[in-house]
Amino acid sequence: MEDKQPLITPILHFIEHLQVQRQLSAHTISNYKRQLLACVETLHINDWSQLTTNHIKQIVQRGTRAGLSPRSINLRLSVIRAFCDFLIDSAILTHNPAKLVKSVKQNKPLPKQLNVDEMHALLDFDADDFLSVRDKAIFELMYGCGLRLSELTGLDIKDILQTGVVSVMGKGNKQRHIPMGKKAQQSIAEYITLRRAMEDVQDPEALFVSKQKKRISNRQIANRLEKLSGERTLYQKISPHTLRHSFATHILESSNDLRGVQELLGHANLATTQVYTHLNFQHLAEIYDKAHPRAKKK
Repeated sequence: MEDKQPLITPILHFIEHLQVQRQLSAHTISNYKRQLLACVETLHINDWSQLTTNHIKQIVQRGTRAGLSPRSINLRLSVIRAFCDFLIDSAILTHNPAKLVKSVKQNKPLPKQLNVDEMHALLDFDADDFLSVRDKAIFELMYGCGLRLSELTGLDIKDILQTGVVSVMGKGNKQRHIPMGKKAQQSIAEYITLRRAMEDVQDPEALFVSKQKKRISNRQIANRLEKLSGERTLYQKISPHTLRHSFATHILESSNDLRGVQELLGHANLATTQVYTHLNFQHLAEIYDKAHPRAKKK
């Protein structure tokens, strides 16, 4: 059996670099490590200095034969490119062989979103106990501010500022301040009154907590949203990310300010936000097809 340790050791150094220098999330770091170890299993080299463009192409081809989706293959390729850049900085490689390999073509499905009426149907419910008050605050804040799920679960009480603004720690430890709408402010104020009265909370700083008095998890929020959407008879699968997409779409439709939406969402690149221009165009196209006399079917 081949000794893979000469290949694994630089990977561990790279993972440490991601943790300490780039401060990526634990989920992202785990994903990077998993992708690189999968590559090691298929490579027949003794040292990373032997890595060539043909090796990268073989990794892509094996992924295709294994039935990986284009998205998964491109993710693996992206991780290898980043790792090769690290190997260059570490004087192990002189160039990046992965940059010469093109990404696999993939269809980019448009993110799903709710229209305004559907959003009202989801969020306009009476909250009369701790869980329903908490859930209403969670989903009003998520939709009202376009938060990522991890951003929401990471909120502390102090992040709700008295000026009607929420302070959010986004990707790459980048902080942004987002104004809260009237509905979100009302729901958060009602919830915080109950939250401050709680005793023996395991994480006293946490804004949103579970019945077990622990900081609420991503999975718990997803489950509560699924339950709520079922109760509100919305006949489609709704995820926490659906609320973020809906926020972005509705803001863009009203303002046509792509840069503003980029800032609110915390996107590092404008290109990431531009998917919502396609959604906006799709919406306009539907209006045109229904309203324009030359577009109507006879």
